[in-house]
Amino acid sequence: MSAESCARSHDIVSTLYRDHHDWLRGWLRLKLGDAHQAADLAQDTFVRLLSADKAAATDTTLREPRAYLRTIANRLVVDHWRRMEIERAYLAVLHSHPQASWPSEEERFLIIESLEQIAQMLGRLKPLVREVFLLAQMDGLSCPQIARQIGKSVATVERYLAQALQHCYRLTYGQ
Repeated sequence: MSAESCARSHDIVSTLYRDHHDWLRGWLRLKLGDAHQAADLAQDTFVRLLSADKAAATDTTLREPRAYLRTIANRLVVDHWRRMEIERAYLAVLHSHPQASWPSEEERFLIIESLEQIAQMLGRLKPLVREVFLLAQMDGLSCPQIARQIGKSVATVERYLAQALQHCYRLTYGQ
């Protein structure tokens, strides 16, 4: 990308920020019910714009700027809610153990980050492939047991499991 087009993209993001940041923060505050979270996610929206493919920030962006920003922000809200759900589930598990065995705040943060990455990775799988993977990995079921449970052949279950493992491998190692 040329220096000129990079500068143009930066100008577009600057214009969007100047003209729509307050509106976006207000929209997010109404959606989330929390001014601090709204401010954070509004800021994250513009960070996402800056770090995104510069070709995405074009004059098309300026024709419907609020719809464009709302789409990005909405994705961040979904990610935020997913993260909160994961955190609540993790904390519920922690509360079932003696507090003396709890990890530190830093360790909890890292664990929740890892759980969120796993959830995103699994979320990209087809539902039945994800179900097979979770039955094998979390419940320790064999392929014949899974096949009986979901009403598919063992060969199909093996294929789904291979797809899930391949998907995880590609996301982890980039291949």
